[in-house]
Amino acid sequence: MQNQIPEGASLEAIQNAVKLESLPSASVPNGALKSLEGLQGKVAGVELLPGEALLGARLVDPESLSAPGSVPVPAGMQEISVELAAERVIGGRLVAGDTVGIVMLFADGARPANAAPESGQMVFHKVLVTSVQRALPKATKSNVETDPAEKANTQLPTGSFIVTFARNDTDATKIAVGAEFGELWLTKEPETAKESTPVVIKKAELFR
Repeated sequence: MQNQIPEGASLEAIQNAVKLESLPSASVPNGALKSLEGLQGKVAGVELLPGEALLGARLVDPESLSAPGSVPVPAGMQEISVELAAERVIGGRLVAGDTVGIVMLFADGARPANAAPESGQMVFHKVLVTSVQRALPKATKSNVETDPAEKANTQLPTGSFIVTFARNDTDATKIAVGAEFGELWLTKEPETAKESTPVVIKKAELFR
């Protein structure tokens, strides 16, 4: 390596930083690469330092760098996080990799200039959740052993959740505006869920 390369760097960046040299066989470490052919899509799994040989084991798939409890961000997208109470995230039964619908509610309507009443709409469908974070519950003493799966389905969650979405720049901005000036609710929306025509639900028209 001629230059220092950070963890997660693309193969192109690595290629620009390596220099092919001839060394005695005794000086070549096991696993050293002779070329980068056939390694498209790989990234640096660790930080690479100047002067060291490039080992094949140090090039990995991007997915392997995802933080525990998260999923990779699709190419071209970015992440945005919102803090929501448990009842707004399907009771906390949400994990990285799920897809959700995002409902936005506005107490004064989304367009106050037009004297819009309280209203809401499902603005986005099948949004990828890349991570879900919550504060660890306080440990409690109990003499009754509970199955972990049953506990996850029945225990009432407390506190708020930080939910991170993958979305493009425009949609990320809309989510930020909705969270700042209105309220968000999430639905758990798998790929098989039906999508109806978008409609604004107004409080005054709710029971019509």
